[in-house]
Amino acid sequence: MVAEVVEDKEEGGYALRCPELNGCVTAAPTVDKGFELLEDAKREWFSACLEDGIAIPEPSRAEDYSGQFKLRLPKSLHRLLAQRSSEEGVSMNQYCVYLLSKGL
Repeated sequence: MVAEVVEDKEEGGYALRCPELNGCVTAAPTVDKGFELLEDAKREWFSACLEDGIAIPEPSRAEDYSGQFKLRLPKSLHRLLAQRSSEEGVSMNQYCVYLLSKGL
């Protein structure tokens, strides 16, 4: 299961959550402790859902995604991406994956 970790720069420590389990969150002073606490938070989250009769979502699977999506963009941005990918000597797809991964 995927976990999202966000550093709390104002208070210190880290917030961790399971995006697939709406409301399943915890906070800890370190990432390692956060993952320990997140396991507890998941158990409690599942228990609460079962007690309250709330449906538990099926886990997502990589097989559910093709790895492809189509995107419409302005011609000027398309031109810029094509130029930059050419300068880097990679395909525009590879360049866009690189840019997206840097942003995530």
